[in-house]
Amino acid sequence: MGPFTSLIEKEKPSILVVDDHKSNLELMEAVFIKEGFKVYTALGGREAINKFQTYPIDVAVLDVMMPEIDGFELCSKLKNISGKRFFPVILLTALTDKNSKLKGLESGADDFISKPFDTVELILKIKSLLKVKSLNDDLDHSENIIMTLAVAMEARDPYTKGHSTRVSKLAAEFVAYLGLPETDRQEMKKAGILHDIGKICLSESLLRKPGPLTKEEVEMIKTHTILGEDLCRPLVSMRRILPAIRHHHERWDGMGFPDGLAGEDIPLMARILAIVDSFDAMVSVRPYRNRRSVSETIKTMKSEQYDGQWDSELLNYFMEMIGSLINKGFKIDA
Repeated sequence: MGPFTSLIEKEKPSILVVDDHKSNLELMEAVFIKEGFKVYTALGGREAINKFQTYPIDVAVLDVMMPEIDGFELCSKLKNISGKRFFPVILLTALTDKNSKLKGLESGADDFISKPFDTVELILKIKSLLKVKSLNDDLDHSENIIMTLAVAMEARDPYTKGHSTRVSKLAAEFVAYLGLPETDRQEMKKAGILHDIGKICLSESLLRKPGPLTKEEVEMIKTHTILGEDLCRPLVSMRRILPAIRHHHERWDGMGFPDGLAGEDIPLMARILAIVDSFDAMVSVRPYRNRRSVSETIKTMKSEQYDGQWDSELLNYFMEMIGSLINKGFKIDA
């Protein structure tokens, strides 16, 4: 290999080692440097938190038995600071009883090593957790890219700008109103942002055509549901929302697209999205009409409640929620 093997220098993985005994820190620092890690050390919990907030750290190895802030509490604090980002933590402990293990799991620890530790075992566990972290980071990066694409796509058109963000926010509110779990609410937020992502594959002139569309053009636009599903399918984190993306234009009477599903065969997430999507389209400005007020839109949806477009029972709950949100001062107009 010549001297120009890469334009970008590969960064060493960084590790935070925390122990209240300096000799232990020096021993572990020597081991990890030899293995190619960039090492940060801390003699206690407060110093560890400071370094964690100052430097880009990939993994932490914490001694459990420390004064003031023990390893369990420190692990919990580091996990909280990390938020949704996956940050692996290994606890080093001489405690082998079941309660200590349970306490470690409750604090969010990803693995345990008993003291005195086996260096080979510790290195293997660290490298394994770093692979998991790398996969999670890649996934987050890919998800962020596709979310950004969705928002950027509709920003091209003044008539659709902000539509997906509003649908996402209102759909998440609706899921919460229905008493569904928080995980469903988070998935619904993603589905709202991405429900029209397939349109990025269609020509801008078609999407912004001011006059009536031909039959062929209508069929082309209908393909955005399948195209959106295809775009999001490779991401594992998107799998639960694929049915919402594909089926948000199905109708309760079976006359929708792309698969002509009817009634409860339409996934619940798609039924929710169909209602919220229609509502936002009605209260938004379109090239062919001015926007309607919220009260006009609710009146229209109520008059069409049993015409076969939406789940009528679900629509009842939605109209109840809109009334409740208005009373709380929630801004709904586009």
